[in-house]
Amino acid sequence: MITMGRIGVDLYPLQDGVGLEDVETFGKYLGGSATNVAIAAARHGLRSAVVTATGEDPFGRFARREVARLGVDPRFMTTVPGLNTPVTFCEIFPPDDFPLYFYREPIAPDLMITADRLDAEAIRGSRIFWATVTGLSREPSRATHHAAWAARARRPLTVLDLDYRAMFWESSEAATAEVGRALEQVTVAVGNRAECEIAVGETDPHRAADALLERGVELAVVKQGPRGVLAKTREETVEVAPVYVDVVNGLGAGDGFGGALSFGLLQGWDLHRTIRFANAAGAIVAGRRECSTAMPTTAEVDALLKESVDVRA
Repeated sequence: MITMGRIGVDLYPLQDGVGLEDVETFGKYLGGSATNVAIAAARHGLRSAVVTATGEDPFGRFARREVARLGVDPRFMTTVPGLNTPVTFCEIFPPDDFPLYFYREPIAPDLMITADRLDAEAIRGSRIFWATVTGLSREPSRATHHAAWAARARRPLTVLDLDYRAMFWESSEAATAEVGRALEQVTVAVGNRAECEIAVGETDPHRAADALLERGVELAVVKQGPRGVLAKTREETVEVAPVYVDVVNGLGAGDGFGGALSFGLLQGWDLHRTIRFANAAGAIVAGRRECSTAMPTTAEVDALLKESVDVRA
């Protein structure tokens, strides 16, 4: 499995329920959505690598070391002289308020990856290629993503994470246009209701999934937070109920979901089992403070599922 996109350092407060101006201590963790998904997949025993870039600075050295320590192949990571490795702060107000503050100016190194740095053969041959909408927000990253998709030629399990962050874009209209182009290149789309609105103009889960399928994807997954998850193909519709946990920090749940989704798809499980497993993995991460090192093992997800009621819609 190969992911492509953000990497950085998360500085998350060790005090809950207070603004950053009053936080006294922070934990330092590896972060970035695409990197977290690769780590989550590795926790389930998948061979994973991430295409990304850091600055030539201490945080960059930390990020590269952590990627390898957490089981992800760092061979496709590069450095960009003159730029700093991004830092992200958050505030933690459980159960559902986790403001994020990204420091990625003037441009993040992971948006400076150029097509000539891609290993097209590896991307074409990977069992899953996972990219995120953030990578479409700036050049040269935008063109590089399309070069990677051209190498894939819309092979099965070419995934677009609809991970939309308004602060990375000049406008929502620009994001919608670029996501529309990207959907023509992928076979799986994964996002929450707000992200689906950017992608296809729909927030109703069923209409959003149908609109994604109409764009040519083979599997559409709509995450609904406390309402569970909807997944659709042209032949099948699956809805799974939420898995309830005591939420500590919900920010990494989607990445844990993504790594577990990838694992289930590669195991050849039926769609219901795959989505239920991914949903539980995301819930476990929401019950922990950090993102990357919070990703659960397969055994942890299975244990939670044994305690949960399996509700088929």
